[in-house]
Amino acid sequence: MSMTATKMLARDWRGGELGVLVMALVLAVGVVSGISAFTTKLQSALVQESHRFLAADTVVSSGRPLPEEWLQQADRDGLQRAVTLSFPSMVYAGDDNMYLASIKAVSETYPLRGELTYGVEPFGETFPASAGPAQGEVWLDSRLFSLLDVTLQDQITIGEHAFLVVAVARTEPDQGASFYGLGPRVLMHYDDIPATGVVQPGSRVEYRQLYAGPEATVRSFSLWLQPLLKDGQKALSVEEGQPSISSALARAESFLLLAGSLAVVLAGVAVALAARRFSERHHDYVAIIKSLGATSGAVNRLYGTSLLLLGLIATALGCGLGFAIQAVFFELFAEQLPVQPGSSGIRPYAIGAATSITCLFCFAWPPLRRLGQASPLRVLRRDLPLEGSRAISDYVLGLLAIALLMWWYSGDWKLTLAVLAGLAVTAGLGLGLALTLLKGGRLVGMSAGNIWRLALAGLQRRGLENALQVVIFSMAIMMLLVLLLVRTSLIDEWQTQLPADAPNHFMLNIGPESVQPIEDLLSDEGITSEAFYPMIRGRIMSVNGEELISTEDVEEQRRQRETNLTWSNGLPKDNRLVAGQWWPSGTDQAVVSLEESFAERLDIKVGDSVGFLVGSQPLEAQVTSIRALDWQSMRPNFYLVFPPKLLASYPSTFMTSFHLEAADKAFLNRFIRSFPTVTVVEMDAVIEQVRGIINQVSAAINLVLVVILAAGGLVLVAGVQASVDARMHESAILRALGAPRRLILGSLLIEFATLGLFAGLLAAAAAELSVYILQTLVMDMRYTPTLWIWPLGIVSGALVVGSLGVFNCRKVVSVAPVTVLREL
Repeated sequence: MSMTATKMLARDWRGGELGVLVMALVLAVGVVSGISAFTTKLQSALVQESHRFLAADTVVSSGRPLPEEWLQQADRDGLQRAVTLSFPSMVYAGDDNMYLASIKAVSETYPLRGELTYGVEPFGETFPASAGPAQGEVWLDSRLFSLLDVTLQDQITIGEHAFLVVAVARTEPDQGASFYGLGPRVLMHYDDIPATGVVQPGSRVEYRQLYAGPEATVRSFSLWLQPLLKDGQKALSVEEGQPSISSALARAESFLLLAGSLAVVLAGVAVALAARRFSERHHDYVAIIKSLGATSGAVNRLYGTSLLLLGLIATALGCGLGFAIQAVFFELFAEQLPVQPGSSGIRPYAIGAATSITCLFCFAWPPLRRLGQASPLRVLRRDLPLEGSRAISDYVLGLLAIALLMWWYSGDWKLTLAVLAGLAVTAGLGLGLALTLLKGGRLVGMSAGNIWRLALAGLQRRGLENALQVVIFSMAIMMLLVLLLVRTSLIDEWQTQLPADAPNHFMLNIGPESVQPIEDLLSDEGITSEAFYPMIRGRIMSVNGEELISTEDVEEQRRQRETNLTWSNGLPKDNRLVAGQWWPSGTDQAVVSLEESFAERLDIKVGDSVGFLVGSQPLEAQVTSIRALDWQSMRPNFYLVFPPKLLASYPSTFMTSFHLEAADKAFLNRFIRSFPTVTVVEMDAVIEQVRGIINQVSAAINLVLVVILAAGGLVLVAGVQASVDARMHESAILRALGAPRRLILGSLLIEFATLGLFAGLLAAAAAELSVYILQTLVMDMRYTPTLWIWPLGIVSGALVVGSLGVFNCRKVVSVAPVTVLREL
């Protein structure tokens, strides 16, 4: 056999035979490697952005001094490091003005991540700072200027040392970590602490060591540090510092992995469809060369070598396309996303190459391998069926390849299971439903007009083939709907959690006698607040009569056991019962409701009896319910809720939250003068940081969705082209017999639109199942049925598939019938 693989590839390329297959392979590798390269850097960048909320890459905190040796080890490892110390203290301005403030002492290198800002007037414009206060100087919170009646360049006293006020403290990266700090903050230099004489053994303080550097070095240092941590020493993560950011990043990462996994599946399906069409169009050629003496082995070697060469070329082109895709991503979203252009490493392109090899071996090779079985008799008898056009082993191999590729790409078996479940529903129900509906169309066709009769006759004639085509279309549409549903749910949830009017200020330490006057003041100013919740400090002492296990560290024991108690007749807003029942209004029973994670940490269940110490008085209550809270709502939340009558006799303070526009900040000065004992915590800067991260993640999700939609469109095109030859053959014969253009195009439109309609119906059902599994098992979200996805899936399926079918067959009415028949 004189034909070589390179000659055959060149001939098929000139004849247009390889167009769809090469495009499918190139786009498969390009989409997978491009998305992988982009998401790899995006995930890394988003993690780096989240570290702003720690002011470092990793942080260790304790109520006692931390070992100096850890800082020395960080220096040896080449890490940046900083230290901070936070504690409450009275701040004095002269003899008459004093206020309890939250002091934060920072070293010269603070912060390691994020931005420190200051102002030159209270509640005024902010400016970035390269470092914190110098020795002997302090920055004051905006509120302290009116509370202490001071201005810039005045002096204040902390402990035994006087400091010069040089700036207004505006924001720190880890400001949100001190939500329950006492009073407005004062920023000072870490080396000034000894001069104040305030920090003594037993003082309530928080020491922090901050570290930052290359990811691998930080990870290695953290592994070295972890075994050295003792009671009361804790390595902090974004989960503790900002749970809303942690949750957003985790869900965004799941979405990006889902998108990449779906790109893998779509790529495999597109290659399989293109390879099948390629093999069917080569059966006659193989029959000819076999009639001239070629063996099945020689045919397999010829096509195997051709496929290998094609794979190498497509992989190289695809990797180049992937690099271009991620470069376009970086260019388009340079301002919106925290991603810097540059190399993403070899892994994304290795994934692309592996996808290419897998697609070729598992999807393209099986139909090409069976070309060697083509009968030489097809040279004389074109009506002979194509040998082994399909085999069960092809589908098993394809499904196994898809599952392994998805699992390797995502590393998440739950995510893989969710998508495979949707595909299984599509394939199983799809075949049965499609065959039933297409078979039932015969009765409709008996009474339909010429166009409908011709279209439905075509559907009946290729019943099994059309049923398989419906499954392919529905798989592609299902995966696109899944991505759209998850994207919509994520962004909607984030927008719900942080709406424009989300509470951004909190009031603490409100005395009972001040609740009504404060409500009246807020009402007069047109400020809407959340409910006023009572706060009573208590400590859990026992569960079911058994004392809690004590730790050696007194501060850690206090942290584990002490918490704020509150009361409520009804289930608080944004709370959801996950176990037990809420008590009837007005009850005087000794019962309590616990937050879910708090109950898990102390291994407390519904029906257990819990002993408390409130002040100096013991209290015992039975757990009647467990609640799940929305910690990201920026509203007051409590681990423990009691009936009002049970805690009414205990002394309490109140808290609330409200939204205040930046232009109305002057209200805080008036408020603090009227209620100097109330602590106001400004969370607006933190909320803006959270909202900025979420906006960046949302932009990335929308961008990835567009790319996957393009990949899904490729599958639909390949699916249409898989059966276009037979339809064009029939249409060319009809046109040669005098059938008008309107009849041919109309019947093709009806035929493809019907397939698309059935596919959209199946896709919507399968998408709902996949999204249910994804949201409940992978993304920790509440599932809500989406009614609009059904008409969207059905209508878009009919329109898109119908349009693609007519577009690919348009040649049959614009070119002479004999030309069309010669090309097929």
